[in-house]
Amino acid sequence: MIALKTVAFFDAKSYDRESFSRFADDEINIRFFENKLNADTVSIAACCDGVCAFVNDTLDKEVIQKLAEYKVGIIAMRCAGYNNVDLKAAEGLIKVARVPAYSPYAVAEHAMGLILTLNRKLHRAYIRTRDHNFSLEGLTGFDLNGKTVGIIGTGKIGRCFADICRGFGMNIIGFDPYESDEFAGKYTSLDELLEASDIISLHCPLTRENHHLINENTISKMKNGAYVINTSRGLLIDTAALIAGLKSGRIGAAGLDVYEEETALFFEDYSDEIIPDDTLSTIISMPNVIVTSHQAFLTREALDGIAKTTMENLRAYFAGEELKNEIKL
Repeated sequence: MIALKTVAFFDAKSYDRESFSRFADDEINIRFFENKLNADTVSIAACCDGVCAFVNDTLDKEVIQKLAEYKVGIIAMRCAGYNNVDLKAAEGLIKVARVPAYSPYAVAEHAMGLILTLNRKLHRAYIRTRDHNFSLEGLTGFDLNGKTVGIIGTGKIGRCFADICRGFGMNIIGFDPYESDEFAGKYTSLDELLEASDIISLHCPLTRENHHLINENTISKMKNGAYVINTSRGLLIDTAALIAGLKSGRIGAAGLDVYEEETALFFEDYSDEIIPDDTLSTIISMPNVIVTSHQAFLTREALDGIAKTTMENLRAYFAGEELKNEIKL
C-alpha cells in the first residue's frame, strides 16, 4: 500500500474526466485543471507528486525546473508524442512517461474520413441539402480504387491506415527510416513517394530531422493535384508553403487534424471571437481544405486506452516499480 499521491491534471476536458474516472483508485488523487501547463500555470502543481500533461502543454526547461523545485517526481504524458517536452532538462530531475499506443485505429480511420470527405465533398453536400439545395454541381470526386497512397511513417498507425487503404483497392507505398515487415505496401524513397502519390498521408512522429517535412521543395516534387493529409503533428508541414501549393493547384486538397501554431487555439471554443491567426483563418476558408481540431484520437476506445496506461504509469512510479513507458534520451 502506497501513501496517497496527488497528480495535477492539466488541460482537462469533460471526456478526460469521464475516462480517467473509470480507472481511478484510492491511492492516487487526481486534481483536474482546465489550464494548460506552462510557465504561468506551473505553480498549480506545487505540493503535487506528479503532473499529467497533453500535446499542447509546454514542458520546456523553465517549466521542468519549476516542477523539480516543487518536488514533482513524474510527468505522465497522456499521449504518444512528446516533442513538447525538453527531455534534456528533465534528465536526472523528473521521470517522463508516455502512452506509446492506445488505438491506432482511431487516428487511421480519421485520416480516411478526411480523404473521403474531401474527395466526395461531403462537407459541402451536407450544408447544401440543409438549405434545400440538391444540385450536384462541383461535387464530383474520383474513385479511390487504383489510386496510389503514399504513407510517410509506418508505425502502428501508418500500418493500420495502409490496411484501410488496401480495403479500398489502393496502391500503397511508404517511406520510413525504420521499415516494417507488417507494412501492407511497398517501401520507396521519399522522392519516389512524393512523385507517385495521389494522396500523401503523414503518420510519423515529429523530430528535428522532419520539421517542415512538407515544404516548398517537397511540394514541388508532388504529383499535380495530390491530396495532403496530416493527422500526426502540425510542425511536419510548413503552412505557408502548403497555402502556396493549394493556391497554385499543385496540392489538390488538404485534410489537417493538426496545425503548427495550434497550441493556443485547439481544444478551446473561440466561436464568439475573431481568431488572431491570419494563416489559420486563410486555410480554413479554402473550399478544398478541412481542418479538424486535433480530434483524430477521440474515440471511446482510445480514451480508455490512454487513461488505463497513464494510470498504470503513475502507479508503477509511485510504487517504485519499473516504469516501462519511460521516455529517455
